[in-house]
Amino acid sequence: MRVLITGAGGQVGHELVSVFGAGGHEVAGFDHASLDITSRDAVHAAIVEFHPDAIVHSAAWTAVDACEADPDRAYAVNAMGTRFIAESARLVDAAVHYISTDYVFDGTKESAYVEWDQTNPQSVYGASKLAGEHELGENSSIIRTSWVCGFHGPNMVKTILRIAAEHETLSFVDDQRGCPTFADDLAAMIAQLVVERRTGIFHVTNAGPVSWYEFAREVLLASGQDPDRVLPVATADLQPPRPAPRPANSVLDHAALRLSGIDTMADFRDPLRRLVAALGEVTN
Repeated sequence: MRVLITGAGGQVGHELVSVFGAGGHEVAGFDHASLDITSRDAVHAAIVEFHPDAIVHSAAWTAVDACEADPDRAYAVNAMGTRFIAESARLVDAAVHYISTDYVFDGTKESAYVEWDQTNPQSVYGASKLAGEHELGENSSIIRTSWVCGFHGPNMVKTILRIAAEHETLSFVDDQRGCPTFADDLAAMIAQLVVERRTGIFHVTNAGPVSWYEFAREVLLASGQDPDRVLPVATADLQPPRPAPRPANSVLDHAALRLSGIDTMADFRDPLRRLVAALGEVTN
């Protein structure tokens, strides 16, 4: 297949370029510097010139608190950028596979969210990503994921390890629950969905719901450190408070994968150990 990837400079985009390349597909990866997705003309030119069979649209503005302060930019990137991708894809009859987020939900459900649950974003970021979902047509898939960590780019695993190196104790909220997702596992699943020409909404995360407090403990365990250095804190007690609200429950059920007969991804602790080891090799 000919596969065009937006956001190729990000932690998921890096892995997508690698996995499709390793699969023998012809790949065109565009990062922000090489493709401004807020420019309709630039998006049109890139897609028409490469003429892909599939587009994996991972480019997004994911700075949740910054989105809250600049809604126009959030919608320009996450909603209008997706509209331009979808418009141009129709010209070349390419399928669009859009990476979305757990933030499309309000977090009030007591159990895990399935693909058909009612969306109700509480932040500008979540609302702008949901707006992007609404720009897609029938020949597309939506891959909602959460708590993404990987070797490339900033993420919570790197943050936890950095704080642990600088401070004796670490505080993380224990009243926000979700599923950590590792970029290489996510990219492999996306590639499978693309190659199999799947359409519709899929929730794709690693298994194992945890709070951020529990996740920080697992990171320290994976790096051979004492997990009791991590202390729990309530979201309401964070100082300073975060500008954008976070869903208290953003655990995603993988119902669409399961009902499609597709094997779901491994428990997050497996790729966490793999990532911590890889990061350790870089720093040593």
